[in-house]
Amino acid sequence: MIDIAARFGDNLIRSRKEADLSQDELSVRASVHRTEISQLERGLRIARIDTLVKLADSLEVSPAELLEGIGWEPGAQRTGSFKEGKTPPNEGRGLDHR
Repeated sequence: MIDIAARFGDNLIRSRKEADLSQDELSVRASVHRTEISQLERGLRIARIDTLVKLADSLEVSPAELLEGIGWEPGAQRTGSFKEGKTPPNEGRGLDHR
């Protein structure tokens, strides 16, 4: 199991440094407060989808690059089915089963 906030933070730091931007410069470009950039990079927060798009576009990377190494494996699936059971009495419900 991975810490998705920490993984996202590592990806954000890497992308920001590759773009040669400071946290302040990225915060201006992305219209995101610098303290939020810091919290995201340290894995203290998880980015909302609008923040993810702002950061990716400001860094000129795809959102997928910021999500690299983060995936989901679905759990077991249970399918429902009908089963035979007691039919509740229809008295007083106005149903006529002849």
